Amino acid sequence: MLNFEKKGDGPETLVLLHGFMENISIWNDLEIHLSKDFTLLKIDLPGHGQSEIISEVHTMELMAEEVKKTLDSQKLEKVHLLGHSMGGYTSLAFAEKYPQSLKSLTLFFSTYFPDDEEKKKLRIKSYRIIQEAFPTYARAGVPNLFNPNERDILEGKIEIATAIALSTNNLGALACVKGMVERTNKKHVLENLEAKILIIAGKHDNAVKTNVMINALPDRTNIKSYILDCGHNGHWEKPSICAEIINTELLHNMPKNLIL
Repeated sequence: MLNFEKKGDGPETLVLLHGFMENISIWNDLEIHLSKDFTLLKIDLPGHGQSEIISEVHTMELMAEEVKKTLDSQKLEKVHLLGHSMGGYTSLAFAEKYPQSLKSLTLFFSTYFPDDEEKKKLRIKSYRIIQEAFPTYARAGVPNLFNPNERDILEGKIEIATAIALSTNNLGALACVKGMVERTNKKHVLENLEAKILIIAGKHDNAVKTNVMINALPDRTNIKSYILDCGHNGHWEKPSICAEIINTELLHNMPKNLIL
């Protein structure tokens, strides 16, 4: 069973899935802004936080199955699901497998596109350094995920993110990198899912091709997207704005496709 933590007692359950080299503690800044109408279920994905490694390769589908087992253990039949980065990839796999279990799907600084060939090659090249020099890998990668125009302001958050990354089991990280290489295009999930779909993206996100992704979104009334003036980590860079969008969008309605 995956490690998880519940906060709040609202009537709507919002499941939060963190990204690569993260854990459930990344949501601390965001959750204090989230509506009292939510019960938050924060889950450590396999090989991260206090959840064990379950395979040599953690595919997004395998992790989605583990998330479903966690929801079943809590007798949760239908939830709002939000995933950051790799958590978004897992959320897409979950939506493909268990669409009837979703009230909404939020891609939080994530994408439905697979890795291109160049990124796959970079991930494969990283296998050895993750195994042999993981601290170097983590320290080099984390700062690049924040808005480069606000590095001085975000220095404290970068330090927190780096510490969380360094606490990750390197073999758990390796299993997830191998799983991310195997990802396929999930645009068809957005084309077919009946639940509400929310996209929150960053203008300065170096990990996601934000404009390409937003411009290629299916033209459906159940999909809304927002581009914020930040990097890859809205939960640390713009927590109050992100929470306002989540609260209002998932519980009410907002105008479509805003740039904030």
